[in-house]
Amino acid sequence: MSLMTDSPVHSSSSDDFAAFLDAELDSKSSDSSPNEEGAKNEFDSDSSDSSLNEEAENDSDSKSKRIKGSRVETLENVEDPKESTSNITHRIKRSRVEAWENIEDPKGSMSNGSLEQNLASSSKETCLHPGSFGDMCILCGQKLNLETGVTFGYIHKGLRLGNDEIMRLRKTDMKNLLRHKKLYLVLDLDHTLLNSTQLMHMTSEEEYLKSQIDSLQDVSNGSLFMLDFMHMMTKLRPFVRTFLKEASQMFEMYIYTMGDRAYALEMAKLLDPRREYFNARVISRDDGTQRNQKGLDIVLGQESAVLILDDTETAWSKHKDNLILMERYHFFASSCHQFGFNCKSLSELKSDESDSDGALASVLKVLRKIHHMFFDELVDNLDGRDVREVLKTVRKDVLKGCKIVFSRVFPTQFQADNHHLWKTAEQLGATCFRELDPSVTHVVSQEAGTEKSRWALKNNKFLVHPRWIEAANYLWQRQPEENFRVNQPKN
Repeated sequence: MSLMTDSPVHSSSSDDFAAFLDAELDSKSSDSSPNEEGAKNEFDSDSSDSSLNEEAENDSDSKSKRIKGSRVETLENVEDPKESTSNITHRIKRSRVEAWENIEDPKGSMSNGSLEQNLASSSKETCLHPGSFGDMCILCGQKLNLETGVTFGYIHKGLRLGNDEIMRLRKTDMKNLLRHKKLYLVLDLDHTLLNSTQLMHMTSEEEYLKSQIDSLQDVSNGSLFMLDFMHMMTKLRPFVRTFLKEASQMFEMYIYTMGDRAYALEMAKLLDPRREYFNARVISRDDGTQRNQKGLDIVLGQESAVLILDDTETAWSKHKDNLILMERYHFFASSCHQFGFNCKSLSELKSDESDSDGALASVLKVLRKIHHMFFDELVDNLDGRDVREVLKTVRKDVLKGCKIVFSRVFPTQFQADNHHLWKTAEQLGATCFRELDPSVTHVVSQEAGTEKSRWALKNNKFLVHPRWIEAANYLWQRQPEENFRVNQPKN
């Protein structure tokens, strides 16, 4: 399968390394020789072609098939991840020599001019070295001295692509996805899709879980797993399987975790045992280009079409406009302790999030809305649309019409409009004021005894706790104010 042609809905430039390299070879030779479909259309449109031309075209097609067959053999050899780079280098060079020998076969019907043009376009002197495998160009086989571009080790160990080639691949893949009404979705693992703990960190109140684990032989029907070889227990977030199934109809999905690669792959097996959703698109901290940061530079998707689900905003410092911040999933006690919460975990309470009203169910509704607006409501050219702008529009609807004043929420001398709650409220569409006036609808405070709080109660305005804003931010809808009342002072 080539990326330069229509590919199946579930295919991707990072799904299959062989397909990716095939696309490289096809695209570099496309300027000098027509593809089979183009040759067929040209033949059909000109009924006056002589039988000699028809025979030449058939011979040319046969030649093309032999060349592509050699490429496929090369790619199948390259795909073995256990094979050493030196062996792969030898195989690629050998197969490419065989390919050129096929082209140069004197019995072939390709004209001298076409042959010279084909060879010139594929020669080492004119190769732009779109990428490398180890220290060897993936196209011409030449040994390269300098490392340029970005490493895509999660696609195949040792693969490195140049910046121009990355841009070309993203553009090609983007066109393919848009034809199928899909965007990209990058998913964090820990505290977003699941929660894991080391067995040694489990509390006595969590010991009962060891008798409730699901079988690793049929993970598709389970949610709690003991990974003895990793000394770990993992709990999948409620609704995650339905979420992945429905999200996959709208998005091409990536896993992106700050965990190491071994952990990432094991979690992918639990979430996607049949490899229906992620395939090779599993990115770990070992693949990142910046320490303690995540970036879209190693995602083969245009930033204007990428959404991110993650519980850690600081991990995406360069891509906050793409981010949908998730409420953290703290199933295990160790997770609560990690983030400084001195409370019982869900496991200790023998409870869990709701399937129908939990974080993943809520965010799926948001993703559906964004997808619908992007493809069905915008009137500008499809290629020029930006999902980040759609995300801003959807977010601003959450608290639209709310006019908020804060009372003793920020530290003294703190610049109010720099506080994260103020910024969050504005991002959700609210208007924030420093002083009271009759148009104010909400006073946000932790105390009911402040002057502004008393004003709100006297004038039948909403007096809510700061968590009201935080809940709206995570759930993407305005929450009932009565659920976030501020405690009245005792007389």
